[in-house]
Amino acid sequence: MKFSKIGPFLLFLLGAILAAPLHAQTVSNPALLPQRDGSHDFDFLIGDWKAHVRRLPDRLNNSNVWIEYDGISNHHKLLDSNANFEQFEVWSTDKKLHIKGQTLRLYNPTSRQWSIYLVDLDNGTLSLPPVVGSFTGNRGEFFDQEDFKGRAIFVRYVWTNISPTSARMEQSFSPDGGETWEVNWICELSR
Repeated sequence: MKFSKIGPFLLFLLGAILAAPLHAQTVSNPALLPQRDGSHDFDFLIGDWKAHVRRLPDRLNNSNVWIEYDGISNHHKLLDSNANFEQFEVWSTDKKLHIKGQTLRLYNPTSRQWSIYLVDLDNGTLSLPPVVGSFTGNRGEFFDQEDFKGRAIFVRYVWTNISPTSARMEQSFSPDGGETWEVNWICELSR
């Protein structure tokens, strides 16, 4: 057989062999793809931070009057697990207002989502329901639905600007099922 007759056949065969792995990796059902393990998504937070907070006290009322605070935010892993606990304390710039809080973050390996609870040590309670969500790249989004002044709203936490020396968390409320969001809490962390 001459090369001129075998050449096209060999090129076709070589192309089919090289393309086979590409075709085999194509999955028509995304649920069959390996799931991302997000159990270390909050590892960037572990340690001590300076916290700068801007808080909108008059929420869902078209207010634009913000109060600024400075203080600390310290994060620790719990029992060498993927859960972590935050102790948070800030004071307004005039030192008249003070906010202290604690946050418990728990990772569910089955759902691959985090649940974030605000802890009220003074009253011995956890916020229910928690905000629940996950990270996509360097952005984390967490949601819940709760009652605010007699009406149901959505609550969203968004984590961005994540680096070894900085991070930003915003809390927003939506009174219209997620159509619009009002940011009412911005916490910028730095080391």
